[in-house]
Amino acid sequence: MKNVGEAPQEELAAGSRSDRSTRNRVARSILDHGPSTVADLAKRLGLTQAAVRRHLDALAHENVVEPREQRVYGARTRGRPAKVFALTDCGRDAFDQSYDKLAAEALRWITEHHGEGAVVDFARARIVAQAETYKRAMDAAPPERRTEALAKALTADGYAATARSAPVGEQLCQHHCPVAHVAEQFPQLCEAETEMFSELLGTHVQRLATIAHGDGVCTTFIPRSGGSGSSSTKRTTTPASASTAGRNPA
Repeated sequence: MKNVGEAPQEELAAGSRSDRSTRNRVARSILDHGPSTVADLAKRLGLTQAAVRRHLDALAHENVVEPREQRVYGARTRGRPAKVFALTDCGRDAFDQSYDKLAAEALRWITEHHGEGAVVDFARARIVAQAETYKRAMDAAPPERRTEALAKALTADGYAATARSAPVGEQLCQHHCPVAHVAEQFPQLCEAETEMFSELLGTHVQRLATIAHGDGVCTTFIPRSGGSGSSSTKRTTTPASASTAGRNPA
């Protein structure tokens, strides 16, 4: 059985033992950091760009990674965006062992017999236990490091999360989602998670992208006014509605 965060039991691509090990490192780096350029991978892994391209070609042949046009938020600079490489569904499946089909069937049964409201209740109840752990981690951090503390707590749960500065706020990025395939069918899971982030950080947050909807990373924007994470922070906007909290903005 494969566990979240562990290397795949089967080798990701054919070749020598050294090549297979390096290709696993390339795939793992994309899992941890999201869609990446050849230059980014070469820098992180200490390889030449030519070597990275060779391993990416092999991984693409095995349907582990795929090239994409880099998404640009805000003003676009001159020239074409650099090509990035992202994990395919097959590539993600190599790193986790989840029971997506069973979970989706269970949620469909709940919907059919108890209505969509019951799925919302389940999603919120599921997130409550997680929220307690995250809150303890955040309370132990200084105000300016609470988002980073949340990212570390999420990483411990298999979300490979990072926090980074952004114009007028911060971005919380989850480079992996253990329930992405189920969330494709039941966005209530994403919506409950977004509501949890808002409550923990004491401010309205906005989901910019989700893995469940085809993006390479789940990205949540946190305005600077709520960066301290204080529960007394005044909300400046209406909390995200259940119909949009887990989805990409139009």
